[in-house]
Amino acid sequence: MRKIQTILVLAALLVPAAPLLAQDARNTVLSSRTHFAMPVFTTREAWLERAAFLRKQILASAGLLPMPEKLPLNAQVFDKLDRQGYSVEKVLLETMPGFYLGGNLYRPLGRQGPFPGVVSPHGHWAYGRLENTALVSVPGRAISLARQGYVVFTYDMIGQNDTNQIPHHWSEARYDLWNIGPMGIQLWDSIRATDFVSSLPDVDPARVIATGASGGGTQTFFLMAVDDRIKAAAPVNMISATAQGGVCENAANLRAGWPDFSNMVVGALMAPRPLILISNGGDWTVETPKEVYPAIQSIYRLFGAEKNVTNVHFPDFVHNYNQQSREAVYQFFNAHILNKPEPVKEEAFRVDFPQELLALFGRTRPANAVKDLDELVRNMIRDDKSVTMRLQPRDATTLAAARKEFAERLKFSLLAFRPRATEVRSEKKAGTVATGEQVVLSREGKGDRVLATWLAPRKLNPEMAPTLIVHPNGISAVVNSALAKTILDKGGVVMSIDAFQTGSAVAPRDTSNRAFDNFNQTNDANRVQDILTALEYLQSRSKAQTVNLVGLEAAGLWSYFARAVAGEGVNLVADLVHFAADTDTEYVDKFFIPGLRRAGDFHAASVMNTQGRALVYNAGLQFPADWARQAAKSAGSELDLRTGSVDVPALVTWLTQKQPDTPRRTSR
Repeated sequence: MRKIQTILVLAALLVPAAPLLAQDARNTVLSSRTHFAMPVFTTREAWLERAAFLRKQILASAGLLPMPEKLPLNAQVFDKLDRQGYSVEKVLLETMPGFYLGGNLYRPLGRQGPFPGVVSPHGHWAYGRLENTALVSVPGRAISLARQGYVVFTYDMIGQNDTNQIPHHWSEARYDLWNIGPMGIQLWDSIRATDFVSSLPDVDPARVIATGASGGGTQTFFLMAVDDRIKAAAPVNMISATAQGGVCENAANLRAGWPDFSNMVVGALMAPRPLILISNGGDWTVETPKEVYPAIQSIYRLFGAEKNVTNVHFPDFVHNYNQQSREAVYQFFNAHILNKPEPVKEEAFRVDFPQELLALFGRTRPANAVKDLDELVRNMIRDDKSVTMRLQPRDATTLAAARKEFAERLKFSLLAFRPRATEVRSEKKAGTVATGEQVVLSREGKGDRVLATWLAPRKLNPEMAPTLIVHPNGISAVVNSALAKTILDKGGVVMSIDAFQTGSAVAPRDTSNRAFDNFNQTNDANRVQDILTALEYLQSRSKAQTVNLVGLEAAGLWSYFARAVAGEGVNLVADLVHFAADTDTEYVDKFFIPGLRRAGDFHAASVMNTQGRALVYNAGLQFPADWARQAAKSAGSELDLRTGSVDVPALVTWLTQKQPDTPRRTSR
């Protein structure tokens, strides 16, 4: 009895002095119109740690983690026109097999290179890269920059001008499983555009810069965030605390997991490289001088580089990239790239007719061009599967390599992490359930709330590992179950939780907006997180070196992936409910986590679930059994894999088999 009392007293040590929030913060749905705040970073090291993570989160959500192979661009540069102080040529790049990006290349005439290079995406203007009005002239800024001594590449958004093999706006849940979307393809095009410009013989690859407005501003700041070849940038009239862009400017999981991940943070990822923010009084950048600029400036201050970031605000303008805005950008670039700080007056220019600029005017794409979006997506999924299949472990060496790769992939798909013991908070609730108690778990600074029930046996068996049982119907389906009673009778501690949106945790949460998973984690991802939080609480409170995780019915899927990222010291029992592991609709309908299929799905989890014993049952025909068995064999770990069900006596027998203690993790 003294041992039981000791275990129960441990809970009090974890109870914080202040009461927890009354509501799980994850039920507050974020969107593009949420007013975001900039997180506070007091040290450069803290910022660099978060920045490194967020860069990879951007790449992962864009389908670029791991980075696809950079195949030859097969660049076609043709139909050169010599104009006053510059030349212009048509360009066609094969950024993916059979997918072609169109653009124009503007170069200085009568000057000696090498020159700085400029990648210049356009925005949501009616004529794309050919837009030429008083509000915005994409060719105009290219002409002006070329006359000043830059080589400029203007290129299309998808679905516009020469790059219309696929639409501009499209979105589908099954594509999200593979991190395939407009934003990702456009970011890849921008990266390949940077490859192209950097490779030109008359360009200095150490002086490549980027600028665009509106949606082109979004492409600019995502490119500068993930590609350090961009040495200076001007995202014009876009970065805001209150508007985060539309379909082509977001992606599933892009901003999920961090309630403060706005475009202000993306802009700050440019630090300490030179950055100019152009804003105006007639769109969502109206508060840039008061809110966005100081927020980004605070990050530059950590580097002692405040002089490298500036804001030019035009209170009387509407959404634009007009002459005054362009001239502000010219002066900034010239000061930081050409060492010429004096103001620049834009000279008059004449834009050529569309037929003189369109790469496909009077021409057809090469014979290998993909026909439509469906074909492109099929090709991308085929290539992603091929990359995953090459990681199948054969021995200890290949297993170690696969584990390293899949650990990163799953991290940025699940966005779920096992917290440290010091990060777990608990609040004891009044009353008891059966022979135990109820506590509310949370993670420091996250605002989540997870109801947990702790059931202690009448006589504790120190040889019996504590067991977390998770059921899709929550605690009520566990506390009086035959499984829980049998474990308690054998002297084992039983814990259960109402995982996110199950049992008492069911609460209003509007997930109907198609962009929901761009800003919020899905219910299934949050359930994986709750299991990880509960595992840490169970292990910390019990002081056990090894704990058991039992996932019943659909909760077996959540548990299988939670165990994959939990680290050492966890034995797994998981019901896979005959899940069709190679069918996209199965994930969309039953276990929806963006990026999970590109991350390696059950192939990845089977490789990671090799740090303890595992009993996996009701495995479907599509479950990668060969991967799981070979991974377990290579790791020397125990795997009991069954296609049929397991009854309670057999399950408890498996749990109570005495095994050597697993070394406890010392760090995470």
